[in-house]
Amino acid sequence: MAMYRVYPDENGESHIEPLSLDDHRYLEAFNNITEAGIRHYADLRWMDFHPLPERRLIIQLVGDIEIGLSDGTKQVFHPGDVRLMEDIHGKGHTHEDLTECTQFIMMLKD
Repeated sequence: MAMYRVYPDENGESHIEPLSLDDHRYLEAFNNITEAGIRHYADLRWMDFHPLPERRLIIQLVGDIEIGLSDGTKQVFHPGDVRLMEDIHGKGHTHEDLTECTQFIMMLKD
């Protein structure tokens, strides 16, 4: 299991960084959840660069996906991996399902 944050810089380029609870105590409690649920995707999806409409915390439950960042970085997420998606402006990221997948998704209000 690993935790990552996807975020834009001041120029709109997207980046990824590992997260640890020791360095980011605000991750211990989410009081700003607007929606949460489990989504299963039987069909493989591929999405070109796009920002998200809101911040999201996504836990990969089943399957593998690959996220591509505008800085050229790619990251594969496996079951148990957590990603805090904060790229709600700028170029965003690509998304590719490598296998059928299931995710727990929380939409976060700022």
